[in-house]
Amino acid sequence: MAGDRRLVLKVAPLPETAGLTYERGLLTTEAVFHRAAAGVLPVPEVVHLDAGGDLLPSEWLLMTELPGVNWHEHRERFDPDRRAALRRRLGEAAAGLHRVVGEGFGYPQLGLAADWPTAFTGMVEAVLADADRYRVELPVPADRLRARLAASRGALAEVREPALVHFDLWAGNVLVDPGAPRLTGVVDGERAFWGDPLADMPSLGLFGLAEDDADLVAGYRGAGGVLDPTPATRCRLDLYRCYLYLVMTVEAVPRGATGPEDRPFARLIAAHLRRAADRLDGGAP
Repeated sequence: MAGDRRLVLKVAPLPETAGLTYERGLLTTEAVFHRAAAGVLPVPEVVHLDAGGDLLPSEWLLMTELPGVNWHEHRERFDPDRRAALRRRLGEAAAGLHRVVGEGFGYPQLGLAADWPTAFTGMVEAVLADADRYRVELPVPADRLRARLAASRGALAEVREPALVHFDLWAGNVLVDPGAPRLTGVVDGERAFWGDPLADMPSLGLFGLAEDDADLVAGYRGAGGVLDPTPATRCRLDLYRCYLYLVMTVEAVPRGATGPEDRPFARLIAAHLRRAADRLDGGAP
């Protein structure tokens, strides 16, 4: 508590903790996201960021607490009309976020690239290298993913401006007003990067297709977001779905989420990764 403000302290794991290549400096990236999105989304205010070494051996981030309840945890409280209204609001919020642009492409903590094909290829190669490092058996062979990625470079090259992408915009990272169809917070921006606005669609439609969500799409397009059903757009959407489900597959190993109780979720992720890869194989732009 500071005056009339409640604060949240977030502390990163120790630097030697096992993780994926991009999972370094994540709280610095979260601070970048919150500062860049301020005034556009309801995000926490960054009070203090320590990159590690002053008071603690790992990064820590102090930020303001936001009002509202976690959408995912309280989803049963919302009737279909309220849910539809919230999905439209989320689409509008995503469109606003994607108007924020940066100076290069990729993860802030890993260094930016001059173009999106280079940045995204590097992101995919990093997680494939992580899969090798942790001996993860992938649902889709790495060489198949690499071949489709290389064949899709032209579709990726259509992205000319690096938009701010949250990349984890599922309902668990969104706070809502329990009494009105209103978003009160977007949190956990540590996985953010600069890239294609469409890269936020996989988490907006986790285990589904965001482009088939009429309410989300209406909100997104109504607020200026571009989601045209072109072959290149469909290709990029499935590339980003492959990337998200690939990350979710590989991260389970360093996190120790590989027990019998984790297998149903792993099978769900694997099924959606295979579906996205199959759609990519079915047609190139």
